[in-house]
Amino acid sequence: YDWRWILDYSGGQLTDWGAHLVNIAQWANDTDHTGPVTVEGKGEFAKQGLYNTATQYDIEYEYANGVRMFISSGTPSIRFEGTDGWVSNQGWRGQLQAEPKSIVDSVIGPSETHLYTCRGGEQQNFLDCVKSRKPCYYPAESGHRTFTITHIGNISMMLGRKLRWDPDIEQFVNDEQANRMLSRSMRSPWHL
Repeated sequence: YDWRWILDYSGGQLTDWGAHLVNIAQWANDTDHTGPVTVEGKGEFAKQGLYNTATQYDIEYEYANGVRMFISSGTPSIRFEGTDGWVSNQGWRGQLQAEPKSIVDSVIGPSETHLYTCRGGEQQNFLDCVKSRKPCYYPAESGHRTFTITHIGNISMMLGRKLRWDPDIEQFVNDEQANRMLSRSMRSPWHL
């Protein structure tokens, strides 16, 4: 588990928890096949020792549609804010909270968006889809976009500045230093 705190192998808590939370934000924002257009992250990194990912962080992303997403270290949680209230969940199995409280008991109508109910978890869904050749309920492109968002957050924190991102070509805008951080040089004898 601790390999996650070493940048050579992972992006730290941001990529770890991002896999579970950023995808939900992407889905709610209807941006599964795109991403934010700006990212600005601030983070604290260990000064010595083996672990070198951010231990504390605050990152702000902005999308082309004006929606802003904030990711912070601390308790895993997600919160959606709208003009008429908010819905939130804190902790991995925390109770749904909302304001106004009536949101929690509201019934989703037949013409509203209904979520896929995954019986047996993501792993079982994947195995079922391998057998049936049907698409998984969570497409690979959505997973790719989720991790891209966490990686560009890490790059912004490491550079200590706001970055502009083009989600169509998956490159930073006019920023060669940041773009070089999107991939790593391969060690010999490995190459592509």
